[in-house]
Amino acid sequence: MTAIAAPFLGTITEVCIVTPDHKKTIDGLLRLGIGPFQVFDFTPVTVPTRRFRGQQGDFELKVCFAKQGDLVFEIMQPVAGKSLMSEWLDERNNKEGVQHLAFDCKNIPMSERKREMKARGFEPAMEGVWKGRKGTCTFCFFDTEESVGTVVESIDFSDDWEDPEHEWYPAATKDQSA
Repeated sequence: MTAIAAPFLGTITEVCIVTPDHKKTIDGLLRLGIGPFQVFDFTPVTVPTRRFRGQQGDFELKVCFAKQGDLVFEIMQPVAGKSLMSEWLDERNNKEGVQHLAFDCKNIPMSERKREMKARGFEPAMEGVWKGRKGTCTFCFFDTEESVGTVVESIDFSDDWEDPEHEWYPAATKDQSA
């Protein structure tokens, strides 16, 4: 039996569903009252720093966010390259589902989060730096699936973060575009 480690992850901030069709999955969530969604493209331009399993990454993703109270629902659709999301869909015959949870890790610096996760036996599996209109968002997915049945992500937005250009799905209302 393993002893309980000191708490570290903090609060769950995000639940992510990986899907082969982001609009189909969003349409289902809209029927549950979750949405609208901001839709972003993660490409070499918007995420210039990408790593996958310790190597330079080439993943491209459609990434969608909707706030529901204090929780963010994220939808991720692999578009190109190798990623945890494309592997996950391949292993499940392209069936969508919850692939990871993101935690705030009590807002400690990302380098400390990585050091703490490594000390607990979990290496980064996929990571990158997303460019905002201002600022950056550093994200890191840890290789926790074999141990806990899902992937754990940590996200760190810079203090000056402003969302980059995006679309809304469904189309934006006047309140959303303001």
